Amino acid sequence: MFFDTHVHFDRFVKDGTLAELLAHATEAQVHEMVAIGGSAEANALSLRLAGEHPGRIFGCAGYDRDLAPASYDLAELRTYLENPLVKAVGETGLDYYYTAETATEQKKLFAENLALAAEFEKPVVVHTRDADEDTLALLKDYSTAWKGDAARLGVLHCFTRDIQFARQVLDLGLLISFSGIVTFANAAPLREVVAYVPDDRLLIETDSPYLAPVPMRGHSNEPAFVVHVAKQLAELKDASLESIAKLTASNARTLFAL
Repeated sequence: MFFDTHVHFDRFVKDGTLAELLAHATEAQVHEMVAIGGSAEANALSLRLAGEHPGRIFGCAGYDRDLAPASYDLAELRTYLENPLVKAVGETGLDYYYTAETATEQKKLFAENLALAAEFEKPVVVHTRDADEDTLALLKDYSTAWKGDAARLGVLHCFTRDIQFARQVLDLGLLISFSGIVTFANAAPLREVVAYVPDDRLLIETDSPYLAPVPMRGHSNEPAFVVHVAKQLAELKDASLESIAKLTASNARTLFAL
């Protein structure tokens, strides 16, 4: 019923709680998840989990912004993207909040990820923080280069910006995904953005194990908690929880070509 489009599984695998996490997800009717890549280790884990849990966990591979000053293997990433279990490129993007000094390197790495996404016609999972202008410029080039299904360019994950930025992202053809942040007490401006996003561009995620939604604040986040994000969106959209679940799951399946 629910589709969590953004999960970092590494911590759950390391601490031996993956089976418990998946059981919780089943109980909450969260039946589909994307295992996010972003590094050599995360890419390998994503592919492994996709192979071990077919139809339940879907693969994703890319190089994230924190690798920008380091070495990374684009040939290895290309090999991952050739695998049909890998449904998207990412996560990747720009983050100037912590590491603005690596902006040039981040932009180069992001552009390389986008070029591969366009080449393989696999959607991109984008992270951006304090880098709106550069993110939009690179995504504009990407949308121009994209020759695949117009509904499958990618997603701006864990959206936290304003309506103006949302409009620009939507105009480029990407989807927007909301995380538990939309339930936070100080997120009133973000809740206004939800009403603005068209139904066919809307996704939900947990970004597990981070950003647990209200009422689970203080806990390690997990896919089962995506239901609380969906409940908030249902309230803001004046819709039923079931309709939001079906809508966002359908959008995710379209985006990831499932």
